[in-house]
Amino acid sequence: MSSNDRLPVFPSRMNLTVMKGRLKGAQKGHSLLKKKADALTLRFRAILKKMIDTKLLVGDIMKEANYSLAEAKFAAGDFTQVVLEKVERARTKIRTGKDNVAGVQLPNFEPFSEGVDSNELTGLSRGGQQVTHAREVYAKAVTLLIDLASMQTAFIVLDEAIKVTNRRVNAIEHVIIPRIENTISYITSELDERDREEFYRLKKIQEKKKKLKVAKEEEMKILGVGDEDTKNILEDSKDEDVIF
Repeated sequence: MSSNDRLPVFPSRMNLTVMKGRLKGAQKGHSLLKKKADALTLRFRAILKKMIDTKLLVGDIMKEANYSLAEAKFAAGDFTQVVLEKVERARTKIRTGKDNVAGVQLPNFEPFSEGVDSNELTGLSRGGQQVTHAREVYAKAVTLLIDLASMQTAFIVLDEAIKVTNRRVNAIEHVIIPRIENTISYITSELDERDREEFYRLKKIQEKKKKLKVAKEEEMKILGVGDEDTKNILEDSKDEDVIF
């Protein structure tokens, strides 16, 4: 195991406890980020499906709007200049909001109407029904385009958030957790080796003490000193009882 595959820590029991805590935190973070990535992916697919359906619907609505505009011009004549003269400000406006998905803020666009329609009387002389129908179809097309813009914006934000989350999940899974596990294995092996060395040292000390004891007993035998000369004074003696 190279030093690049583990963290540079001193092998001690305290650092072993710290590394185990960091491993537990990394595993918990990996689990939470994985759940977040799953939630974002689920919302991403839902938006993608809805966006495809809306694009198809917008295509149909735009065809109908162009056809209804042609009908209105045929019935009422060219009323473009009349409409432009009456327009002072936009009647359809957008209200922005935010939608929270697993901590990611998605922009949300909501259309609403404000003020009075200045072109309400356009086509009153002739072709009024076709003009009204064209206005309604185009209003519906504008609403769908706003919804589509909201979904496309959320789609881009979700795509970037999913990429970032997946990068973090992969980094924790393939870099951080293995490095912490290698560090724990390194500290454990070093502590085991230290325990073996300590056991071997104590064993050698005991063997040396035994050899010293045997050598001392041999020396005492050579000097003629017996066990009775080295009795403990605290042991029970065999003195006769004293009678007063």
